[in-house]
Amino acid sequence: MAAFSSCLVASFSKQLTITNSSNTTSYLSFPNPKASLKSLSFSNFLSETPFANGSLALKAVERQTRRSVVCEAAPVQKADSAAKRARQAEKRRVYNKAKKSEMKTRMKTVFEALDGLNKKTDAQSEEIVEVEKLIAAAYSAIDKAVKAGSLHRNTGANRKSRLARRKKAVEVHHGWYTPSAAVVA
Repeated sequence: MAAFSSCLVASFSKQLTITNSSNTTSYLSFPNPKASLKSLSFSNFLSETPFANGSLALKAVERQTRRSVVCEAAPVQKADSAAKRARQAEKRRVYNKAKKSEMKTRMKTVFEALDGLNKKTDAQSEEIVEVEKLIAAAYSAIDKAVKAGSLHRNTGANRKSRLARRKKAVEVHHGWYTPSAAVVA
């Protein structure tokens, strides 16, 4: 059954005429005509679904001593606050996606440069300087993503550590760095 909105019925109205899109008329009577306003919820009064397509039209019908209320009910739309929330969420999703994409691209370029350097047999230690510039750019992208809230700080630290470990592995492979023996106390 489609959701219907509520209407207010004036006190002098003892009967409400409801006409749906197929021109079927229904009448609702109210026992207490002395109250100034009554709230009418259509779903309480309708046991069957005469309004299957979701449109409801109420016509003001002038009779000897009766008057009906005109009310339109349509399919329920999102509230303004919900629509605003949806817009904000979409804007944040696109922003976060851009931050993460930039970070992943920078990391990928670092890994490719390190792999190329690792495969070289006659690599020089000065070549690591270019890779360090790429690592600095990747660190910057990671820090910006963490600052913007697109990435958790622990995840950012994990990504930066991963880059440093990979660089260290290349340096060890070529003999540019020798790890010191762990001091056992």
